[in-house]
Parts: sequence; C-alpha cells; structure tokens
Amino acid sequence: MNFFTEEQKAKLLHNGTWENRDQDYAPVVRLYMPGTRCVWLLSEIKQGEPEIAFGLCDLGYPELGCVSIDELASINIDDITVQRDDAFTPEYPLSVYAKAARTHGQITVDKFALLQAKAALKLG
Repeated sequence: MNFFTEEQKAKLLHNGTWENRDQDYAPVVRLYMPGTRCVWLLSEIKQGEPEIAFGLCDLGYPELGCVSIDELASINIDDITVQRDDAFTPEYPLSVYAKAARTHGQITVDKFALLQAKAALKLG
C-alpha cells in the first residue's frame, strides 16, 4: 500500500528534517483502519529513517509517537488493511488534534472539539 501521494511524502520528509525539528506541524495525512477506531495523523518522516513516521496515533488510546510505515503496511486482518483518508484536510497543528484527542479519548476531526482544543491551547 502506498500511503502517501508524492506531495504528501515530500511534505512529510521536509517536516522531518533536523532543521525543522520541534515544529508543531499540521498533520499531512490521515490513515485509518476501516471498521476500527485505529487512526494515525502523521506529520513527518524522520530524517535518515524513511520507514519511521511521527504523529498522533490511536490504537484505542491516543498518543504522540513514532510508527513504522512498514508495520502499518503489513497489517491485514481478514483483508482489512490500513487506508489513506483522501478526504482529510488538516486545519490545525498536531497539538490541537492531540489536545482534542486527550479530551475526547480518541482522535477526532469534529470542528467544535478542535476549536475548543485550539482555544484551550491559546493558539491564535
């Protein structure tokens, strides 16, 4: 499975360079596993480690961290695999999605929840 478009991959790689460390980027891509609540909002691919992405991951509990792209590609449970959400359009930095996820117990794209999280973080 090719999880990223060429544009997304370029952005993920750019965000993951040493010069861009510690930035609060918006997620570049949303991956999910149909029929489950497993969701990954990825914002960067680590420089020098093209198989490792960083983002907000939810396998039942949302947390920020790294994930192996190869491991995501290897998931296949009864022909259900990880998919890219082509309709996802990020509107906020990853910190807003993380705050909303911690508040709601799962990754959400609910506009009201994200606005509340943005306000709680006192972002402009």
